[in-house]
Amino acid sequence: MTVLANTIHNLIIHRLHKEPNGPARISLHDAEIPANGAAQRLIDQLCQLYNQRIGKGFGQFEDDEAQFPLPRLLRRHLIEQSLDFVALSQQMMAELQQRAEQEPLSSGGYVLFARVSNATMNFLFAAVIGEVIGTAVNERMQVDDCIHLDMNNLRVAGRIDLQCWQAGGEKYISFLRGRGDVAAYFKLFLGCNDVVTPLKETRKLVQGLEQFAQTQQMQPEQRDQLFERAHSYLDTLGDESSAVDLASVAAQVWPDAPQTLQAALQDEAPELSGGLGPERRAIKPLMRFKASAAQWKLEFDRASLRSGAVIYNKDNDTLVLFDIPDELRRALQAE
Repeated sequence: MTVLANTIHNLIIHRLHKEPNGPARISLHDAEIPANGAAQRLIDQLCQLYNQRIGKGFGQFEDDEAQFPLPRLLRRHLIEQSLDFVALSQQMMAELQQRAEQEPLSSGGYVLFARVSNATMNFLFAAVIGEVIGTAVNERMQVDDCIHLDMNNLRVAGRIDLQCWQAGGEKYISFLRGRGDVAAYFKLFLGCNDVVTPLKETRKLVQGLEQFAQTQQMQPEQRDQLFERAHSYLDTLGDESSAVDLASVAAQVWPDAPQTLQAALQDEAPELSGGLGPERRAIKPLMRFKASAAQWKLEFDRASLRSGAVIYNKDNDTLVLFDIPDELRRALQAE
């Protein structure tokens, strides 16, 4: 997976105090954090972890800005410039506190807000990060407890593509879905109206697999095996009403080098959303060709090109069908 260089424009950290089934309160910081080496390493690690995480949701802002004020706050900050970054983040914290109060199982942590840009995106990143006790050796060579940010358990985070939003795009918000409804309050905090559908997402996955086969310059038989495994696995997920997990798809479909396939899928479609069940209509192209023109429609299995039931002549751009059914033969003979 491509690692992009990130430029930090603004960074601040506040604190959300919340125990499951308890009240929420906030501690606000009144100054931005300098973009020094430690801050750069933190942002780079967070962005990399976020990009690697599967199970994201995607969408756009809700229309009701009275109930979901984030777009109004961003306009004041970015366009009107009547709200500096510190004030923006503090007002966002007030909204986050309210949403966390409404979710009994939510828990607190350090709340990071950052405006970051790289070669592909100018974005606002927000995350709630827990803490964990580690071990350090002090100057006297004694062992001390040391509090660290718990980066390995990043569960609540979101990203807003500011350029895409200002240009009128459709899917400029992404967020970690998490497990169950624990992270749902963060989606409400972002004011995100989820617009992805299983059909669209499954089509993107199929296109990613087709692109991977082309990039790897697979032979027809190897490509067919890849597509057959993908179709079988995704069809099983559809039977079980299970969600798509890119890591599991890669392990099942390309077991010899699953990391290669997963990285390729995420590079080809970085916005590909996990957490949705596959749509059977969208996985048919993995096994079948389907096309139509003004005077005909045609559909056949990919395997028929290998078996000889269908022959494609590249020189004169024609298809020849063999073993046509009796009903079709009689109908043609009657013409």
